[in-house]
Amino acid sequence: MPIIDFVIIGGGTAGLSAAVYACRANKSVLVLEREAFGGQIVDAPTVENYPGIKSVSGAVFASDLFDQAEAAGAQFKCETVTKVERRGETVFVTTERDEYEARAVIIAAGCEHRRLGIYGEDMLIGAGISYCALCDGAFFKDKTVAVVGGGNAAFGDALYLSGLAKMVYLIHRRDGFRAEPAMVERCKALNTIRFITNATVEKLIGDEELSGVELKVNGKPQKLDIDGLFVAIGQKPDNEAFGVKLDGDGYILAGDYCRTNVKGVYAAGDCRRKTVRQLTTAAADGAVAVSMALADVF
Repeated sequence: MPIIDFVIIGGGTAGLSAAVYACRANKSVLVLEREAFGGQIVDAPTVENYPGIKSVSGAVFASDLFDQAEAAGAQFKCETVTKVERRGETVFVTTERDEYEARAVIIAAGCEHRRLGIYGEDMLIGAGISYCALCDGAFFKDKTVAVVGGGNAAFGDALYLSGLAKMVYLIHRRDGFRAEPAMVERCKALNTIRFITNATVEKLIGDEELSGVELKVNGKPQKLDIDGLFVAIGQKPDNEAFGVKLDGDGYILAGDYCRTNVKGVYAAGDCRRKTVRQLTTAAADGAVAVSMALADVF
């Protein structure tokens, strides 16, 4: 099998954007995806924060980006990567089916939001349940919402939503928080944020659209009427197979230029350690990773 210029691991926004840029540089491109192409944005009913696009469904956005990469010349395979290893002047990507030799590899494997794991959660994504306040908060203007979590992400979501919603409940399973004390105090100072501690979400109310939740608070049942539920209990990267340095949370250590510690291997999108995880930053990472590889390798 001939050497491939770019092997891209992951078929979400970062990976597909990288594929477009690499193809436009007249390079051969193979995109490997273990599940479905498109990434997490496929589940979003509406995307309204991507520059130049007023409104589009996540599924259409992902489909259009896939079509653009395919039309540019990218090849696609549904395979799970089990190992990435540099041997001499090239990088070998091993899957459960085959092995590919590449001049450059871009890891764009994304990460998964941790879910509550209760019945009906998957069915109500986009119909009241969200994992991204910055993405979906505008849909809940002047409504009542709740945020689940006790870390910086949850408190950041609560602060952001407090400028949109008429009331924000912050639900946490303990009475103490992992968030920075300054963020906790900012939330406590706002009349539009109320805390419900020692509480867990036991049941979602609503068949086609969320209308409330049933909680267990200090061991006792309690119903809470809300229009939206934002889950902020962490994310799960899955980067162990790629042979690059990770931080303590499992994210790939790659700076603004997307370079990892392995020559010829780059990281783009949600799988790398970064502060902001949005469609725009994922697309930007894809472009940067390709640009750096073109400068470093070719």
